[in-house]
Amino acid sequence: MKKFKDETKNYPLLGRWISWVDKPGSSQKIFYILILLCIACFGLEWTYEKHAYFAIENYKGFYALYGFIVFSGLIFVATLLRKIVKVREGFYEEKSIDTEKYPEDQIQRIDHNA
Repeated sequence: MKKFKDETKNYPLLGRWISWVDKPGSSQKIFYILILLCIACFGLEWTYEKHAYFAIENYKGFYALYGFIVFSGLIFVATLLRKIVKVREGFYEEKSIDTEKYPEDQIQRIDHNA
């Protein structure tokens, strides 16, 4: 595995604070932190009395379950919508200027790897 190059000294202050996100293994740390936060928020529901409008809102973990179901439904609807509005790969190609053919003698080629 490659070592992370620490070149953050030229970053602005906020960039230096959040530069740890780019390091290898950070995604796992973020995942575990989110799990701990969810467990803590779920545990805090037993520390106060709810004054709900509907009876179902009084159940512990209702909002967490409701949010999970709604978010999962949102992802499902977005997947279906993507299939409906998806266009073929070259749909815009015929009117796009970057697909025009240029004469080879008028193109200046630069080798950036040299």
